[in-house]
Amino acid sequence: MSFMRFSLVAAAATALFAGLSGSYIVPLEHTAIEYAKRPVDDPVARLQKRISSGEVKLTFDQEFGYLPSVLKALGLKTESQILVFSKTSFQAPRIAPRLPRALYFGDDVSTGFVRGGDVLEFAAVDPKQGVIFYTLDQEPVAKPRFDRQDTCLQCHATGGTLGVPGLVVRSVFPDTSGMPQFQGGSFVTDHRSPLKERWGGWYVSGSHGATQKHMGNALVRDKEKPTDLDTENTQNQQSLQGKFDTGAYLSPHSDIVALMTFEHQTRMTNLITRVGYEARMALSDNAAMNEAFARPKGEWSDSTRRRIQSPVEELLDYMLFVEESPLAEPIKGVSGFTDTFAKAGPRDPKGRSLRDLDLQTRLLKYRCSFLIYSEAFDGMPVEVKDRVYRRLWQVLTGEDKDKRFAMLPQQERDAIREILVATKKGLPSYWR
Repeated sequence: MSFMRFSLVAAAATALFAGLSGSYIVPLEHTAIEYAKRPVDDPVARLQKRISSGEVKLTFDQEFGYLPSVLKALGLKTESQILVFSKTSFQAPRIAPRLPRALYFGDDVSTGFVRGGDVLEFAAVDPKQGVIFYTLDQEPVAKPRFDRQDTCLQCHATGGTLGVPGLVVRSVFPDTSGMPQFQGGSFVTDHRSPLKERWGGWYVSGSHGATQKHMGNALVRDKEKPTDLDTENTQNQQSLQGKFDTGAYLSPHSDIVALMTFEHQTRMTNLITRVGYEARMALSDNAAMNEAFARPKGEWSDSTRRRIQSPVEELLDYMLFVEESPLAEPIKGVSGFTDTFAKAGPRDPKGRSLRDLDLQTRLLKYRCSFLIYSEAFDGMPVEVKDRVYRRLWQVLTGEDKDKRFAMLPQQERDAIREILVATKKGLPSYWR
């Protein structure tokens, strides 16, 4: 091992874990990661293989291009449509309050559509490598081809995505053209964010009561006052008609429940990726250190153990909604997303599911992320999953009495454990 390589590994192995947030960007070229080189197996890559083999044929629609056909092929529902009108996409010149960008999403893939745009946009989750970005030309051809777009990492591998290729929902102060007034600041939002910081630059349809307000549907009309949103006729909107041509989209809605669900998914997806990356890098560096010091191959240093176990705690807290911002009043969507989302989940013999929504005081009835069923979760290194399962078991059984989990009553913990035992494959034997 070269002195330079030894020094870099030693520095990494002895670094104290300082949390997953901040400006740290994971070195994607690290030998344990190799984001740009390793083969991927995400929903878009799989669809491409089916198209290339002739198993699937995409149909081109004169109004929406490949959008309806691609949604069907990827299993995405129109009820999941959410609309963003801020110019926060590489297709920004085509986006405006009168011409929002539509997103459709599932657990492991999302699609972006801009009216008049040259391409459809895709973010697909690979179980090992994180989010992979693609575009699809909106031109009719015999066998359409998805093109990988690593240039998207300019915005999708930042502090807002936990330093890994990931997803982000950003709330901004948009002017009448949709241009964010960044001098007013912005928020990266997820289920921990209060409603008052959410959805600036997004359309929001649905009801949320009189006492809690959001930033959606609103514009900054005076650039000298970049945080002064005009909120007249922006709250509790059952219809978005009049704000833009709703008939020009597959759905007239930008459902508030879909927005909340997508927000939760973004950070959860990024955490799964980041925790997996951290473990892979730690184990790679640990192996190099073991070789350098002639230690047994499987031996872990204390720093390696911290580099794996500490990130797991952040993942655990988020997946159990430890810091979720409570709802002051009930939330109600309008697109049908609430029903279609709940129906998609596995259910235990009592009919319970981790996809059951609460929407009275919080997002989920049973506070454990449904992304525990995802291929990305299952694709984490076994050392990470073992730790997550052990820690989750300790919390749900009440063995872990840390006050940060006090928001989970034992009855809810028991329900989550019973649901997982009945529906989650691959649980360690001690769970049963």
